[in-house]
Amino acid sequence: MKITVIGTGYVGLVTGTCFADMGNYVTCVDNNAQKIETIKAGIIPIYEPGLEELLKVNVKEKRLSFSTDLKSAVQKSDVCFIAVGTPQDEHGAANLQYVFEVAKEIAKAMNGYKVIVTKSTVPVGTAEKVQKIIAENTEYPFDVVSNPEFLKQGNAVDDFLYPDRVIIGSDSKKAIEIMQEVYASFFRTANRIIIMDIKSAEMTKYASNAFLATKISFMNEIALLCEKVGADAEMVRVGMSTDQRIGNKFLFPGLGYGGSCFPKDVKALSNTAKENDCTMTIIDAVDSVNIKQRYHFIDKILHYYHGDIKNKRIGIWGLSFKPKTDDMREAPAITIINALLDAGAKVCGYDPKAMDTAKKIFADKIEYADNVYNCIENCDCMLLLTEWNEFRRPDFERVKALLKEPVIFDGRNLYNKEKLNALGFEYFKIG
Repeated sequence: MKITVIGTGYVGLVTGTCFADMGNYVTCVDNNAQKIETIKAGIIPIYEPGLEELLKVNVKEKRLSFSTDLKSAVQKSDVCFIAVGTPQDEHGAANLQYVFEVAKEIAKAMNGYKVIVTKSTVPVGTAEKVQKIIAENTEYPFDVVSNPEFLKQGNAVDDFLYPDRVIIGSDSKKAIEIMQEVYASFFRTANRIIIMDIKSAEMTKYASNAFLATKISFMNEIALLCEKVGADAEMVRVGMSTDQRIGNKFLFPGLGYGGSCFPKDVKALSNTAKENDCTMTIIDAVDSVNIKQRYHFIDKILHYYHGDIKNKRIGIWGLSFKPKTDDMREAPAITIINALLDAGAKVCGYDPKAMDTAKKIFADKIEYADNVYNCIENCDCMLLLTEWNEFRRPDFERVKALLKEPVIFDGRNLYNKEKLNALGFEYFKIG
């Protein structure tokens, strides 16, 4: 099948590359000419395990191409996926400007029947607006479909190639059959395609992310109470997660969630509720708890130093919002580093993949190390903010020798408190 994916961001690149890997002919379109030329040169603008290798293979096999010519791409395609960004506006709502602009461009480029798919995360009712825009700008027949993505950064390629489910929101039999054909190669042994109406499909994406975010914020609140009463949050987590009704995913206490999905989607869902005179008490609390969790961690540091960290040198392991990505959007590290700098501390950071991203955010406000141990040399303490695998089993004797004082603040509960205390460390975790 011939497919166009409009938008070469995180979702667009993964979507286009994975569709091509299943034998489709895919054109990825972006209006940023420099970005397209960079990708053509084999330089991928994001870090996602497995993506670069897969992209190069499919470009070589001529199943995957990149272009700024939206009209040509649309006219030679059967299905057009809209995968442009939907950033938050000042009120927390999803900004749909780019989605609507692309819808209008697709309409003007059409030369026959097309299936136009909203892959971007959009509020309920967006597909109806897209349909209206297209109808106003073309005389050709078309169908609009909602097909939300469920990709985890750091595991997106596998998530796309081996999905838990694929949701297709449409009331058109023709469009549904075409979309089933698009995804047929992904389900050789089991059919996990779920057909529903468009509004339910749009809502499913937000509801899924909001529920996962709720689990994170819930566990963080339990961890705070554990600290107050003297319980061990890790033991509580284990006790809860063995209940099959609860499960062990997204139940780790820590610094809360970040990235491009959970913060934006929780706020957008709350905003949709307000627009429809509906109070979302739990969803609003999820967002509030998530932000509060970062300041609780900062308070731990300030309390240890009696409120004065001026000129303290602090080494930070992990800057991205989660492992296996260079993404720092809404990362807890940003909030924490800015608070430390405001209090007069000096910061040195290290991350396996997010160093270039961090430099765009902090410039020369902090120092940047080239490895984990150089990062903490001559520091007063070390903070762990992202649970990268290479941070899991460091040489603690070396860590102790490099630090001015053996003090660790662990924002991801990665280490064993008893073992570190036995080695002479002062160790602080969440819960």
